[in-house]
Amino acid sequence: MPRLGVIGTFVWDVIHGRERLTAPVQEWGGITYSLAGLDAALPPEWEIVPLMKVGSDLAPRANEFIRTLKRIAPDAALIEVPYANNRVELHYVSDERRTETLTGGVPGWSWVGLKPLIDICNLDALYVNFLSGWELDLETSQVLRSYFKGPIYCDFHMKATVVAPSGLRVLQPIPNVGEWCECFDLLQVNEDEMSMMAPDPMALAATALARGVRCLAVTLGKRGAVYFAAPEFDAIGDLGHDRAFGIEMGPIRTALVPATDAADTSSDPTGCGDVWGATYFSRLLAGDTLLSAITAAHRAAGRNLHHRGATGLAHYLRGNLSLT
Repeated sequence: MPRLGVIGTFVWDVIHGRERLTAPVQEWGGITYSLAGLDAALPPEWEIVPLMKVGSDLAPRANEFIRTLKRIAPDAALIEVPYANNRVELHYVSDERRTETLTGGVPGWSWVGLKPLIDICNLDALYVNFLSGWELDLETSQVLRSYFKGPIYCDFHMKATVVAPSGLRVLQPIPNVGEWCECFDLLQVNEDEMSMMAPDPMALAATALARGVRCLAVTLGKRGAVYFAAPEFDAIGDLGHDRAFGIEMGPIRTALVPATDAADTSSDPTGCGDVWGATYFSRLLAGDTLLSAITAAHRAAGRNLHHRGATGLAHYLRGNLSLT
């Protein structure tokens, strides 16, 4: 069976202000939204293989969570480490704006630690979501790219932030943007993250595609997403891994794909970007065209708006559960 490796971080969320006049909500966050999206959207023959560490305080609960997933590989196992797991307090100030304060912290991967997993897991593709921001450093990502020949998807996410002494996440420019882009085939950022990488989306797209990225997706919340694709890229089979940089490749293809579902008073935007990217990559792996994959991602993110938390989310995204 084809196998998708997933690199990210389990996070325990305490959410304030998502619903007025209610107590804070505690639930899984971080990579759990991506895992739910992958579980719902991957073709039935694919297996999910987590390449993730989890703090000893939450390891049993994290292992319980992955066993709820339909497509989790039978040999999948999280790696328990003697650290306090990542925990985040989210304070919503609007439907799409929030602050995040981090405590705990599971360390990232070195190549010495990651390579044995890559070797034994027999992976066909990789999904990377920077949910701590330090899952991989640049050197490890570069070695991974040169070693692993399958498609690699990356959501830059928290890579565009730094943790202040108080634990508050604040935006910070990403250095070596071109070198980072060389490590991945497909990139996802939102508008805030994009602003930490380039002065405008077209500038980032020009850098990314010149360095071997085949498609950059910028998510825009309620407005949908805009993509910037290499001329020859319309499906996963179009990826080439010679990745010759700086060649004349013709005009970039770009379009705004409007969202298919708008937020309302009952909506919850937590995890929408993670569900979006997981669905988009899953449908590309299924053989969908670029536009079809983005449309499916919009639908999944729209469904996520009406579900609370990641527990049971995969079933809801598949349509197996309804909310009353």
